[in-house]
Amino acid sequence: MKNLSTSGAVSRLEVDVDRDTRNARAASMLSILTSSGTLVCCALPALLVALGAGAALAGLVSSVPQLVWLSANKGLVFGVAGLMIAVAGILQWRARSAPCPADPVLATACARTRRLSASIYVGSVAIFSVGVAFAFVLPAFLG
Repeated sequence: MKNLSTSGAVSRLEVDVDRDTRNARAASMLSILTSSGTLVCCALPALLVALGAGAALAGLVSSVPQLVWLSANKGLVFGVAGLMIAVAGILQWRARSAPCPADPVLATACARTRRLSASIYVGSVAIFSVGVAFAFVLPAFLG
């Protein structure tokens, strides 16, 4: 972390702000990773079958047999993804009002990081929603 104060000492507030921003960014990245797992488990196979690419799905499952485990344990996959998205949302909410540094360059970087982190979070919520639709909602209507 760059030294932001003029006296040469980093204040506790600056360290807390940096930690909050870093935690929110890390949680957003983990939430997009786990929500992507929901797509691999349920939405991708459904899409391949809907497009008439069942043979491609069979080839994919034979190449990556872990997909069968993900599909068989979709409750666990969605539970972990939902938990990570909830944690990321809480951390995003906490970091929203943390002050950015007074230095214009650092303030710009801080604002850009917050926007990127929020965009990643919204993307992971969207991915998770698509996965929920394919895994739980559509099968209830079709079956």
